[in-house]
Amino acid sequence: MTEAPGLDAYARKYLAEAREALAEPYLLEAAHRIVPLLVRARSAGRTVFFFGNGGSASTASHFVTDITKVAARGPGRRTRCVSLNDNVPGMTALANDLDYAHVFAEQLKVLAEPGDVAVAISGSGNSPNVLEAVRVARTLGVATIGLTGMGGGKLKELVDVAVVVPSNSMQHTEDSHVVLLHLLTAYLRDEGPTSER
Repeated sequence: MTEAPGLDAYARKYLAEAREALAEPYLLEAAHRIVPLLVRARSAGRTVFFFGNGGSASTASHFVTDITKVAARGPGRRTRCVSLNDNVPGMTALANDLDYAHVFAEQLKVLAEPGDVAVAISGSGNSPNVLEAVRVARTLGVATIGLTGMGGGKLKELVDVAVVVPSNSMQHTEDSHVVLLHLLTAYLRDEGPTSER
């Protein structure tokens, strides 16, 4: 086995910082504000859109997979979800013909309707294409949720519900986003209102 000098100390430090980022009350406060939006969208048959870049794009795709599968037990209404970053041909066409800043906003202009929900994910809170999509969503009557960190950037001021991880580490920010999304998925599956299922 290859030696890994300092790994034990590094791992302990990383995990301690991750626990610290998760220990703040912001996650529970965010869940209390987000769950009603998701339940209302499910009950009304509205669509929840997720989008982000890089690691945040994979988080968007991950949550759409989880919420449509895991949180959809029973015979009743399911949550309609779309990950805008999964439409790779559409994104490349928009980036090529317009600008990368419009790859999510232009999709929302076609797909979104009042009463839908947009979940914007940006570790820095300053991704131009995420910010543009949130601006468009608001003009369309779409409720907006922002998952961010590093102080929240511009995103925290644009959304209806801002979840700002208290960390300047992209890794801990993304770790916390995944924990929150798993918490929401599990709650909607196990404890959420069942009358419409």
